[in-house]
Amino acid sequence: MPHPQRKTHTPNGFGHFDIAGPELAPLMAFYTTLFGWEVTPRGPGYAMVATPEGGPNGAMVETEAASLVFGVVVPDLDKALALATDAGGKVLLPKTDNGWVKKAQIADPAGNALTLIEG
Repeated sequence: MPHPQRKTHTPNGFGHFDIAGPELAPLMAFYTTLFGWEVTPRGPGYAMVATPEGGPNGAMVETEAASLVFGVVVPDLDKALALATDAGGKVLLPKTDNGWVKKAQIADPAGNALTLIEG
């Protein structure tokens, strides 16, 4: 199934976000009401989010803890992972191909999570 309103990504720019929380319905209603974002359920615990032109698309994910994680598009995922660890970060999720994109998740030196997306 195609991604709603697929957008062109800028290398080393924001390309995706994940909004997570214990219940999707209130999150979907909140962001749809507040910003008019198009939220499309894609299965249990997951929905795609389309924002207006100029902003990245994202997802809503059902998880125990609330979080907001930004995704940065990198031209070379392996190189970015090596640079991140060399700069004091750590890999939280190794390189993964989820069928849509190749991605990984890192933590910066303070522990903030960031998704890296190859593109």
